[in-house]
Amino acid sequence: MGRTVPTYRMTLESIIQSWSDYRRALPKEDRDAFDRMVNRARMHASASTYAAFPDPVEGALLSILLEQEKEIRRLRKKDEGLDTGLLP
Repeated sequence: MGRTVPTYRMTLESIIQSWSDYRRALPKEDRDAFDRMVNRARMHASASTYAAFPDPVEGALLSILLEQEKEIRRLRKKDEGLDTGLLP
């Protein structure tokens, strides 16, 4: 007997596929950034599955925002290290 409800990972791939026209319309360098962004959503598919959001796009966007926040924090720490002379 097959599944009656698609998994979150399957739903996420459908969401990403629905964004393909948008991606195609972007300039090349933005397409690369877009691809990195949607890969960030894939990184937290397990957490989104566990959370069981009524709208699966919510999990995708939260995952992207979480990874963006981590990157901002990493860059700030790097910048602070350069300002204090701690890093070479």
